[in-house]
Amino acid sequence: MPSNLLRNTGHGILGLLRTNPNPNLSRERLILTARQALHARPHSDLAKSLAIDPSVPETPPIGGGTTSDKKIVNRASISSLNQAELAKFSAIAETWWDAEGPFKPLHVMNPTRLTFIRSSLCRHFRKDQYCPRPLEGLQIVDVGCGGGILSEPLARMGATVTGIDAVEKNIKIARLHADLDPLTAAIEYRCTTAEKLVEEGREFDAVVALEVIEHVADPSEFCKSLAALTVSDGATVISTINRSMRSYAAAIIAAEYLLHWLPKGTHQWSSFLTPEELVLILQRASISVQEMAGFVYNPLTGRWALSDDISVNFIAFGTKIHQ
Repeated sequence: MPSNLLRNTGHGILGLLRTNPNPNLSRERLILTARQALHARPHSDLAKSLAIDPSVPETPPIGGGTTSDKKIVNRASISSLNQAELAKFSAIAETWWDAEGPFKPLHVMNPTRLTFIRSSLCRHFRKDQYCPRPLEGLQIVDVGCGGGILSEPLARMGATVTGIDAVEKNIKIARLHADLDPLTAAIEYRCTTAEKLVEEGREFDAVVALEVIEHVADPSEFCKSLAALTVSDGATVISTINRSMRSYAAAIIAAEYLLHWLPKGTHQWSSFLTPEELVLILQRASISVQEMAGFVYNPLTGRWALSDDISVNFIAFGTKIHQ
């Protein structure tokens, strides 16, 4: 499966390699890095994507397209924020903790996302993932935390959690809900961006950004900020949606227009990243991807599981390269 995916997105990889800003990394080395990261081992457990509105789904370009086809972003910008995306999520911020509302897919996916995060972080930091508080002693920042549906279970697993989001409504909802439980009341929620935390000199053992990168204006700059927030040899976890024909059919046509799992317009297909592109973007940001897994849906159980199928939803774990 990974080899087929590499062949199908070869043009996307080469497009990135042509503009490789690091002369010390050869084309062969970059391709090898991507291939190694895509050799994910099978996983299993349980979970889907995000939530909003135009009327006609974006049609993928013939030939697949690449991130180079996107609108050019002003490099002088100090933020990777996409104002249109912020407006979408601000409009439905009050529904974050409604398990049957627009964020239902994330609620269903959460156990599987947490399984991957717990196992990868415990393995990296040499902790017992089966103890009651496996992440105790770790400082974790949840970038794009929304209403806190990921931050809270991380705190219950013992981590010292900082949750940040650029939408003020999200942070207010997250604080109110966290205060209901003594185990989550200590979460530090802030309405800010990753870039601003970097300016403050903040660093964390682990940086988590789930279902966020497909909504930012500049994925490369966003990943640089994530890397800057990560301590040397620390961990970074990112999940997103692959830019494939299968993801267009499943994550947009089916999820938004047929099954109505997500509000129409939640995702723009051209904003998705292939696994190869994400690996190379992270490599340039000094994050080395060590593990990757996919999320697959079982229509019989109504649950999601971790898998080696990364053709639609996938998650990656990387470590900060020693500077």
